[in-house]
Amino acid sequence: MMEKYVANRFRHCGGGLSLDTEALRRYPDVIDLSIGDTDFTTDRRVIDAAYRDACAGYTHYGDPKGDPELIEAIRRAWKEDFQQDVSADEVLVTTSSCMGMSQTLMGTLNPGDEVIVFGPYFADYRNQIEMAGGAVVEVPTFEEDGYRPREEAVRSAVGARTRAMIVNTPTNPTGAAYDRATLEMLARLAQEYDLLIFADEIYTRYLFDGEFIPMRTLPGMAERTVTLNSFSKNFLMTGWRVGYIIAHPELIRVFQHVNDGLTYVAPSVSQRAALKALSLRSEIADEYITRYRKRVYYASDCIEKIPYLTLFRPRGTFYLFPGIAKTGMEDREFCQFVLEKAHLLVSPGCVFGEAGKGHFRIACTVSDEKLTEAMHRLEQLSAFF
Repeated sequence: MMEKYVANRFRHCGGGLSLDTEALRRYPDVIDLSIGDTDFTTDRRVIDAAYRDACAGYTHYGDPKGDPELIEAIRRAWKEDFQQDVSADEVLVTTSSCMGMSQTLMGTLNPGDEVIVFGPYFADYRNQIEMAGGAVVEVPTFEEDGYRPREEAVRSAVGARTRAMIVNTPTNPTGAAYDRATLEMLARLAQEYDLLIFADEIYTRYLFDGEFIPMRTLPGMAERTVTLNSFSKNFLMTGWRVGYIIAHPELIRVFQHVNDGLTYVAPSVSQRAALKALSLRSEIADEYITRYRKRVYYASDCIEKIPYLTLFRPRGTFYLFPGIAKTGMEDREFCQFVLEKAHLLVSPGCVFGEAGKGHFRIACTVSDEKLTEAMHRLEQLSAFF
């Protein structure tokens, strides 16, 4: 009966990434490797600073553009880390990078505009683009290329309605990372076809091999890049819901207008936590992200020894994206099999686009002990194949 009240574009929604509470109820010993939520609690120094600021009165609406101190800290950190100046009117603090991406798409797309995404891609991109009235154009990437897009494939995807490309590196779900040559190729095409690039750079500090190169630092790209970042992954602050956009001032004004109709302002206490986190960014990376790198390398070593799986070794993030072609199963079927036989909760590759089919995603966001047990359970499934 309620179907008539549901907007047409949502009639067939579902099947993306979400917590499988039924699986957790059915299997008390289940190990959840499906959700990219850091298992470490936010650094105590960040929590204490936010508490002190909350007690001092930072519990009200603040500047809709963002806490001026936080904006200044973002500018200073960007200059120190990437040797590029960013002005205050180029920064907008957002209620997470997911909200930032939605604001970006709503603010730049007209109905029917197309956005190129490189598959496998973060599952929410499709929802975000379509809710903004746009259309997804998936350009597949392949393991043999290190999941880097091919220039001829990108050119073939550009049409009269193409508005932008989403560039995510290091990438969710594959853990791949684009080298300078790939980024320069995408920048060249963006300029040639007059496209925007929405640079999803939330795993900035999770690049384990090579130098992180922000898209907006490439020649000619500052004005046509919308940089989206977040405190969720880099600073173990997923529940605080705070991120930021760096873009041309004219775009920032539009995004702020969109934000006024959504959340008005990012949580004030969360912004104070983010301010403290930025001052500790090197220490947090050294202490926590180093441990994720060890986990990713450990899990990669284990999976490479499992005969029914294949693996592209990730260069960043805390994800692995094994292939399952040798099993003869489809990815949803395989994930259900793993749940029932090994009590492991993993994500089917198909939710990350057409190019994700035939794979599944593992998030190394559980304790070392649980990750070791999870790898043991996967290895034991070899008897079925």
